[in-house]
Amino acid sequence: MSASLPRKKLPVGIQNFREIREGDYYYVDKTPFVCRLHDEGKYYFLSRPRRFGKSLLVDTMKELFEGNNSLFKGLHAEKHWDWSKKHPVLRFSFGEGVRESQEHLQQDIREQVLEHAQRLGVDARTLDGGEPSLRRLAIAAHAKFGRRVVILVDEYDKPILDYIENEELARGMRDTLSLFYSAMKELDAVLEFVLLTGVSKFSKVNLFSKLNNLTDITLDRQFSAICGYTEADVDTVFAPEVADVDRQKMRRWYNGYNWTGEAVYNPFDALLFFRSREYRAYWYETGNPSFLLKVLRKRPVFLPDLTRRHATYALLSTFEVDRMTIEALLFQTGYLTIREEVLQGEMTSYRLGYPNQEVESSLTAALMLDWTPDIAEASQRTPKVYDLLYANDLDGLRELLTGFYASIPHQWYTKNPIAQYEGYYASVFYAFFASLGLDIRVEESSNAGRLDMAVLMENRAYIFEFKLVENGPEGKALGQILDKGYAEPHRAAEREVRCVGIEFSKAKRNIVGWDAIDVCEVKS
Repeated sequence: MSASLPRKKLPVGIQNFREIREGDYYYVDKTPFVCRLHDEGKYYFLSRPRRFGKSLLVDTMKELFEGNNSLFKGLHAEKHWDWSKKHPVLRFSFGEGVRESQEHLQQDIREQVLEHAQRLGVDARTLDGGEPSLRRLAIAAHAKFGRRVVILVDEYDKPILDYIENEELARGMRDTLSLFYSAMKELDAVLEFVLLTGVSKFSKVNLFSKLNNLTDITLDRQFSAICGYTEADVDTVFAPEVADVDRQKMRRWYNGYNWTGEAVYNPFDALLFFRSREYRAYWYETGNPSFLLKVLRKRPVFLPDLTRRHATYALLSTFEVDRMTIEALLFQTGYLTIREEVLQGEMTSYRLGYPNQEVESSLTAALMLDWTPDIAEASQRTPKVYDLLYANDLDGLRELLTGFYASIPHQWYTKNPIAQYEGYYASVFYAFFASLGLDIRVEESSNAGRLDMAVLMENRAYIFEFKLVENGPEGKALGQILDKGYAEPHRAAEREVRCVGIEFSKAKRNIVGWDAIDVCEVKS
């Protein structure tokens, strides 16, 4: 079927709905979601990571509410939207540029208000000739056109996030935006629809103290796929592009983002992959995770545990300038996603994990380079890990890793608090493997417990267990693999299994115990 469909242009970086529809680009129809939102409510908030299609969604809404029906031929909205009603739309965007001060942000808001006033032919200034205001703009637009007004805000939080490391300035940006957003609550009688989108969810107490009637659809399973591409989208809309693609590999690399409903591909990744046909970390490479690395340096976690984190709705839905949790930060920025909903009594929590191979390998590689002193040394050794595993050379692997830990100078440990963290050695070990994009399982469990790490290669499985000891080896790591039966799922899958117990000495700052055996025996 795909061979008979004509190929279209890939809308890489295009966030303008009209340009996509008139320019013969691929388009994944998101109008069913918009129609549902309009039918069921009025005030909405949506959080999604950067480069996930939020701006295109907002622009699609703009064209819908303005009644430009010619752009929606063949889409769901063509037959499910009231085209007799055309609303004045006020679209505000804070996505471009950096505001250097509160005054700069205030000037940006004034300019956007005046631009809308000029476009609509209304007066946005207050009656005494003072500052232009959103309130005056909306009231004047409603009076002129006789229709209620739509307000769409794209990247509502970027002025705050730009200064997330400067708490004083970030609070100032937050306070300025709070005044702007609070005006919407006073406009209920003249508003038809309101949507705010951004990366983070700041609490209603500090940012939305007055605009407290927003419905947060971020974790609403009905709208999990409101941004991004589903498997069905890839199969149908992009059928001409995937005829010769290894879908399992593409899925492993770029799919997996989930907000309690249907999982989706990152659209930025998918489009660039279709263009180049190369598996690369497109989304990750366009970001700047330096702030995230700093946070993880100050509040280190055992890296394999990032795929075992659990969080509540409240924890994932709140982001504060002066109080950020690791879970909320990683989830809202797209480095972790929801893997499973867990019902505990009447409470629901979420098990988090990396969305896909791109994020896991890229983030762990960045952390490894951030947590080790010699980038060149780590970069030279890491690719050898794959060759040694492929050759089933565990002795060579031990020699390589022991040599790497030995290459870290003593003074580096004394100057870097991260090296004092007891999970440091095992985390660096894990990062060596994860940065290569190997098939790593760290959440697997048996009836008796949960293993630290398994690496799968074709029909072979390596089971690793880590222990931190004071000085010499104690032999407990391998014993735990045997006692807990961690190898059994892989034996049942008819894989060759090698079990490796590794012990790190806190005093010697290196591997002191390395016990490996083939096909584990099960404790009777």
